[in-house]
Amino acid sequence: MAHAFADAGAKLAIVARGGDRLEQVKNELEQKGAEVLAMTGDMSNRRDVERFVAMTEATFGQIDVVINNASVFGPSPSPYLLDYPEEDFIRVLNVNTVGPFLVTRRVIAGMLTRGTGSVINVSSEAGRVGYAGWGAYGISKFALEGLSQTWADEVDGTGVRVNTVDPGEMDTDMHREAVPDCDYELADPNEVVDVFLYLASDESAHINGQRFQAQTFKREEVEEDGRPD
Repeated sequence: MAHAFADAGAKLAIVARGGDRLEQVKNELEQKGAEVLAMTGDMSNRRDVERFVAMTEATFGQIDVVINNASVFGPSPSPYLLDYPEEDFIRVLNVNTVGPFLVTRRVIAGMLTRGTGSVINVSSEAGRVGYAGWGAYGISKFALEGLSQTWADEVDGTGVRVNTVDPGEMDTDMHREAVPDCDYELADPNEVVDVFLYLASDESAHINGQRFQAQTFKREEVEEDGRPD
């Protein structure tokens, strides 16, 4: 996703818990000519959120778009809830739900002051339908869907918008954790980025509180009232 935004000319601030892969991505983006701020941090930790956001604002002046994409699956294979470890349950909800709340709360005040901005929360089908064996991950995504809808209603009419994207099943490390014996074809993450570029653009300035399916998204099919077709 970062590569798609770099190709579109965006200035990027990226954060991850692990530093090696982060530095590699930063170098790849800079080779494309992108301006990149890369920091290690845990977005479920309020101090790390403050440090990252403050540094981003100091570097680029303001934040126009936030994509809350940090996520963990939890134990793999995932136990049923009856046997789910409490510490893992709390950790998953902290990263997948509390983190997006903390980041959005910190950034959205500046967006409201300017009367513009886009927050994009990355959800999952497991956040709409409860599946046995998806444990805290699915529950955290249910909570993220509610968080997104509440933020969207609270900022409605301000010029700031909050939307949700379900990327669908993709060929990622997390999917391998969730479905270790997967025997069907999965989408390439590089092929489902257009909806994010759209929601980050002025073209979607009228769209708030909607949920998009990344793998079936087509710009021309978005209805005039701002609802995905």
